Amino acid sequence: MSDLSGIDCLASFSPESANLQQWLAYLEALHPSEIDLGLDRLRQVAERLQVTTLPCDVITVAGTNGKGSTVAMLDSVLRHAGYRVGCYTSPHFLHYNERICLEGKPVSDDLICQAFCQIEQARAEISLTYFEFGTLAAFLIFAEQKPDFAILEVGLGGRLDAVNLIDPDVAIVTTIAKDHESWLGSDLEQIGREKAGIFRPNIPALLGAQEMPASVRATAQSLGASCIAQIGQDYRWQPESNKQQWQWQQLNAEGEVTLCYQALPKPALPLDNAATVIQAVQLLNKPVAPKAIYQGLANASLTGRMQRIGRFLLDVAHNPHAAQYVAARLQEQPKTGRRVALLGMLDDKDIESVLEIMAPEFDAWYIAQLSGPRATPVQRVLEKLSQLGCDNCQGFTDVSAALAAVLKDTSEDDNVLVFGSFYTVAGVLAEKERLTP
Repeated sequence: MSDLSGIDCLASFSPESANLQQWLAYLEALHPSEIDLGLDRLRQVAERLQVTTLPCDVITVAGTNGKGSTVAMLDSVLRHAGYRVGCYTSPHFLHYNERICLEGKPVSDDLICQAFCQIEQARAEISLTYFEFGTLAAFLIFAEQKPDFAILEVGLGGRLDAVNLIDPDVAIVTTIAKDHESWLGSDLEQIGREKAGIFRPNIPALLGAQEMPASVRATAQSLGASCIAQIGQDYRWQPESNKQQWQWQQLNAEGEVTLCYQALPKPALPLDNAATVIQAVQLLNKPVAPKAIYQGLANASLTGRMQRIGRFLLDVAHNPHAAQYVAARLQEQPKTGRRVALLGMLDDKDIESVLEIMAPEFDAWYIAQLSGPRATPVQRVLEKLSQLGCDNCQGFTDVSAALAAVLKDTSEDDNVLVFGSFYTVAGVLAEKERLTP
C-alpha cells in the first residue's frame, strides 16, 4: 500500500499520475464509511458515465454462501463454450485486480486506473465508497471490452448493493443464512427479502438452496420473475452409483425428469452450486453445448474454497452454514495423520457457533490474531475452545506466526485446514511458497 493516508492522501493525490496502490489508498480515505448501502449516489455517477446497462448478457449472483463457487463454475462453463466472460467478485486475496477478470485473468493495473480516473472526473461532488468505485470500474471495463457475458457477484445483501444497479438476464440467489447481521439483521425472512432484490420482471430467478425463507420466492413473484426455478423442486442432482460422478436432472411440475446430464465430473466446489450453474445455462440467451458443461465443471476451481496446497486445505468459511459444509467435507475424507486448524476470525461473525461445529474435527488449534478493529481477540477464541473441551490450542500474534508454528509442528501425514476469514486465507496465501516442500 502507499504510505499516504487520511487527510495527507486526499490533499496530495494526483489522479492522472497515481498508480493502483495510490488509488486504493485514496479510495480508502475518501468516504467516511466502508459500507453505505443505497443506489442513488451510484446511479447518478453511472448515468454520467453511461454505464447503467452493459453491452452483454448479465448474470447476477447473490446469497450468503456459494456466490464465489457459482461464479467460478459459470465462468468456466461459459469459457469452455467459447464465450468471452467478464467476472466481478469481492473481496480479493492478494491483488485488487482479482476482483475484475476477463477471460479468466485479472485485468491490468492500467485498465483499472483509467476507469478510476473516469469515475473521479464524473462523480464531482458525489461521494462514493471504495466498493462503489470498484463496481463502477468493473462496469466501465466491461462496457469497453464487451465480453459476451458479465457475471456480477453481489457484495452485501442484494437490493441496495452497488451491483444491483445493472439489470440481469438471469438472477441467482445461492443460499440464505445469518451473516453481516449488523447490516442485514438476524431475521432470515428479511435477509432473504434483501437478497431477492436482485430479481427483475420477466427475468428468470434461480433459488440455489432447498431451504429458503419464504420471502425469497415471494419477492421473485412480486417482482414478476419470468420463471422461478429452485433446486430440489425444478432441478436436482443425484450421485451416480460409483459416487465419483453425479447427474443433473430438470423436472416438470409433476416431478418428471425432462432433461438429464449423466456421469458428470465431481467438481471441487459444492454440488448444489454446480447444479444451479447447469440450470442457469439452460435459461441463457446463448447456446451452451453439453461438452462445455462437462469440461467447465471438471476444470473449475476457486481460490480459498476447499483449495488444496500440499497438506494444507484453505477455505474462507466464516459462518455456521459454511462451517457445516466444510465439516461435512472433512468427514468424507479418510483421516491419516493429525487434523490441525489454523483459524483467524472477525468479531462480527458468529464465532461461537462456528467453533461448536468445527471443534470435533481437529486434534490441535492454532489461533491467529487478525489486524484491524473488527478482529476477534485470540483469547476469546481460546476460551471458547477450552469450554468445548479442546485442550491443544495456541494463540499467535498474526497469521504468519501461526503458520510458522504449524509448519514446525506438523508432518506431511497431517492435514491442516486454514479457515475463518478471507484475511486468514490471504495471509497464508501470501506465504504460499512455504506450504509445500
